[in-house]
Amino acid sequence: MTTIQYLSYSKPKRALLKTLQFFKSIPSKCAIFFKKIPGFFYKIFSKLASPFVNLYDALINGDWKTKLTFLFSGFGEISRKQYIRGFLHLIFEIVFIVYMAMFGAGYLSKLHNFGDFASGQIEIDTPPFIVYRYQDDSFMILLYSVISIVIILCFSYSWYSSIAFSKKLQDMLGVGKHTSDKELLSSLTNRNYDKTLLAFPMLGILVFTVIPMLIMICIGFTNYNSYHMPPKQLFDWVGTSNFENLFGMKNSGASEGYAYIFVNILLWTLIWAFFATFSNYFFGMIVAIMINAKGIKLKKLWRTILVTTIAVPQFISLLLLSKMFSDVGFVNRLLESLGVISTRIDFLNQKYLSNVMIILINMWVGIPYTVLICTGILLNIPADLYESARIDGASPYKMYMKITLPYMLFVTTPYLISQFVGNINNFNVIYLLTQGRPLITEVPNDTNAGATDLLITWLYKLTASSAAVDYGLSSVIGLIIFCIVAFFSLVFYSRTKSVKNEEDFQ
Repeated sequence: MTTIQYLSYSKPKRALLKTLQFFKSIPSKCAIFFKKIPGFFYKIFSKLASPFVNLYDALINGDWKTKLTFLFSGFGEISRKQYIRGFLHLIFEIVFIVYMAMFGAGYLSKLHNFGDFASGQIEIDTPPFIVYRYQDDSFMILLYSVISIVIILCFSYSWYSSIAFSKKLQDMLGVGKHTSDKELLSSLTNRNYDKTLLAFPMLGILVFTVIPMLIMICIGFTNYNSYHMPPKQLFDWVGTSNFENLFGMKNSGASEGYAYIFVNILLWTLIWAFFATFSNYFFGMIVAIMINAKGIKLKKLWRTILVTTIAVPQFISLLLLSKMFSDVGFVNRLLESLGVISTRIDFLNQKYLSNVMIILINMWVGIPYTVLICTGILLNIPADLYESARIDGASPYKMYMKITLPYMLFVTTPYLISQFVGNINNFNVIYLLTQGRPLITEVPNDTNAGATDLLITWLYKLTASSAAVDYGLSSVIGLIIFCIVAFFSLVFYSRTKSVKNEEDFQ
């Protein structure tokens, strides 16, 4: 079918043809997918096997300097005048051996059960005569064990790179090429300058993101709770018990209760993130278009007012609004005085009504930010596009759908994704307005989980404001939040036109 024939059909017929074409293409796409699987696994196997192949080559074909590098990291580089790189590898090896001998090995030996003895009473001759003696701290064992494992992996990479580079220097000398520290420093400031700049950020990510995430994952497989609280008690591995409790896999009332709460809170979290993001975005865009429209006077005044509303801390605005809409707040008293209501309405403590109120209040707080962002973009849309559309007889709605909205989405899609992800973890709005109320009463609930709780606020209650603290279950929830955020951040961001067709922006 030619393009002209396709365009001659009506829109319903085009949609039907696209649908039929989609279903027809499923078998061929599945065949292509299965054909790619062997190649995919071959590439993974090749990458995994490559270091071992290189080590074998260095062991068999390396000279005595390269072979000695297997024992003394950096020796092959130092002996070939690569002093900076060689001494760094050697110092790292010394630090690694000292750390493992003094700390790492001891903690790793206790990782299988998180210690044998937590605390006990000891009698002494002076008051208070009885004191507690602490020996094994399960959390410290987990913390230092994870750090030790990360250090082992880093040292393994350093040890391998030292051997591989020593073999590379050997091969270069074999053909008459000589290197020195001057070339290394020149490379770090020129060809590999990006790696130099990213070294400290990557170290920060490792220390402040990767290691805490690994600890969180490990805690998800333990019974770390108020009944197993270090240092007075030890906690232990419990396998997938926390996951089974959360997803209702166990045949118990508590497990079914957690599953019911989790499903409700997860659904509300996604609904909240969707409406909180797109309501602010589209209403903010509409307000920005209205302010920028021809004939609107005092444009600078309206923008100044919006900036002023942003200047007020969100914490204050949310607390004020929570008091205004409470059952004894200003709104109820005003409605009573006007005769609109006879009994007071607790706007922020009723099922469904509180959810709607949170979204509306978030619009009041969040729209000014979007207006300012959209204003800057709207002012940069070429006026020639609108003039050409008017000459062709396009209506304001058509111009919005064909010019304004595509342009705005192209520029602001990364912002939309970041806002959606941020709203999944929007602790302030929920907790300052409702604290998660009203409570979920359909199932036994000892976590104070509420109908307006997000996963992040429920996690907070499980760890900070609940009578029965459960870090194991909280870690599972944290892992789920991470998976959701990573999915929307990585998958959707990489598929946006802003990333794929970045060069098209003008």
